[in-house]
Amino acid sequence: MILCLNIGNTNMTGGVFDGPSLKLDFRRSSRPRISVDEFGLFLLGVLHSNAIDPSAIRQIAICSVLPEATYSLNSACRKYFSTDPFVIRSGVRTGLKIRYRNPREVGADRIANAMAAVHHHPQQDLVVASFGTATTFCAIGADKTYHGGVILPGIRISLAALVSHAAQLASVEIIPVDHVVGRSTAESMQSGLYYGQIGMAREIIDRMRTEAFQGRQPLVIGTGEFSGLFATPGLLDVVRPELALEGLYLALMMNA
Repeated sequence: MILCLNIGNTNMTGGVFDGPSLKLDFRRSSRPRISVDEFGLFLLGVLHSNAIDPSAIRQIAICSVLPEATYSLNSACRKYFSTDPFVIRSGVRTGLKIRYRNPREVGADRIANAMAAVHHHPQQDLVVASFGTATTFCAIGADKTYHGGVILPGIRISLAALVSHAAQLASVEIIPVDHVVGRSTAESMQSGLYYGQIGMAREIIDRMRTEAFQGRQPLVIGTGEFSGLFATPGLLDVVRPELALEGLYLALMMNA
């Protein structure tokens, strides 16, 4: 079995693959300063509670945007699983033609998302929309060219900014809403957060269609923690919340 771990700014998501099949997925909050033993004991606990023998884990793959947490997780893999993990970083094989001016700047999670998207939808123009701490969009051509993308504040960051900078606004639950005109402060905030993300996404995808795909309509794949919120408004063609984990598995196979 293969253990794949994606460390984001807010959450760490993990998955256990038995061959190409995702047998288990899980999530926990992430932070830069987490100890080796915290990581190791958490992973052992998740596996045991799901009736998976930790000794069955033969390989581990990691992508991370938190360097300090990456170091601890690497050490935890060696201490608790007796294996050196594969880490997506600059120089690994991806099968993508990356058109960033400096390819090293592309986040490991975005590379993993792109690899899985291309695998599931070969020879198609693609936009991967990831709704997490940040909301990101990646444009990928049918020839596997990674054209680049867009990064903007995610829905949780937007809420935190409102609450911290406006004295009379309190935090609200992040939910999809079916009307744009709120009849209370909380409803107005929820509407703004939800439809604000949708409006930004539609504008960005439309401009990508023109700039990256010469007017062709790309397939839009949604992923990330909040992707399920946007599955119904006609914004996303496909929703795959664990796309990065699937990309991690593919990257490990490609670089084995």
